[in-house]
Amino acid sequence: MDYMRKNPLFNPDGDTELVKRRMIGGNTTNLNDFNNMKYDWVSDWYRQAMNNFWIPEEINLAQDKKQYPQLVEDERRAYDKILSFLIFLDSIQSANLPSISQYITANETNLCLHIQTYQECIHSQSYSYMLDSICEPNERDAVLYQWKNDEHLLRRNKFIGDIYNDFQQQPDVHNFMRVMIGNYILEGIYFYSGFMFFYNLARNGRMTGSAQQIRYINRDENTHLWLFRSIIHALRDENPELFRNTLQDEYQRMIKEGTEQEMAWADYVIGNRLEGLNGQMCVDYIRYLGNLRATGLGLEPIFSGYEEEPDSMKWVSNYSNANMIRTDFFEARSTAYAKSGALVDDL
Repeated sequence: MDYMRKNPLFNPDGDTELVKRRMIGGNTTNLNDFNNMKYDWVSDWYRQAMNNFWIPEEINLAQDKKQYPQLVEDERRAYDKILSFLIFLDSIQSANLPSISQYITANETNLCLHIQTYQECIHSQSYSYMLDSICEPNERDAVLYQWKNDEHLLRRNKFIGDIYNDFQQQPDVHNFMRVMIGNYILEGIYFYSGFMFFYNLARNGRMTGSAQQIRYINRDENTHLWLFRSIIHALRDENPELFRNTLQDEYQRMIKEGTEQEMAWADYVIGNRLEGLNGQMCVDYIRYLGNLRATGLGLEPIFSGYEEEPDSMKWVSNYSNANMIRTDFFEARSTAYAKSGALVDDL
């Protein structure tokens, strides 16, 4: 595979014609021109992402601080481990996205990636705020670094981390595409699966502040998922050789592996030990997510019989609604800015 060249910061010889603009392999000037965008989906995405602005500390976690010590052992164990995984995912994303943008030659797409990087930092801050609010300092650090001591959690992190590191060490087009698919798995399967645990706690009347925090993160991650799907589709249009049958098979295998890892993780942290959420519900939902992400890229479904959202998990999408409006960027867009502190938690 051909090595990729980082974009020069100052490039007076860059192309200014839209017809020459490309997602990768172009000759960018790095000029942000909001009136001339090749990819028409960027404008809507940019406005939606800006409208999603929120601050973690505006969500009251006083009740969660009281309830956290009262969680049954299995609930608290799952809360700690899932939160530890989510902290890692957002942290590695905020470090990885600038690396990707160095090779993206469509300046309007890089604008989106920069906003996403900022939002991932907010998410990392949110998880720290959750821990600072409910835990003693020694407990906080134990949760934060659980992945160093939990072999199962370390394997989960290694799957994504190795994909990202491979591109750092060998920035060729093949590894770039693997990073794009890895991002898509992270945003569209790992985050979505992790969030369901917090929503289940909330529907049982526990840790509702944490669930509200997760709602806002979920809303952002939905736009991030949409962004990467759009970038991958643009890459397919401009570089069909990156989607020949053998490579599509590789991308599908990656999604399948990510899905299977998520199912094994759900069995490890949730299993059949929690009120309102059991192992079969998790398997059904995660397989559905795997199929949804595969077909979203034009690939074949991975798991037969899981093309529709499971009836037992339809409550997840209801609990993910951050402010009583549709938050699915694929179907509807928020048109008004709303500070999180002004929103009412309906739980």
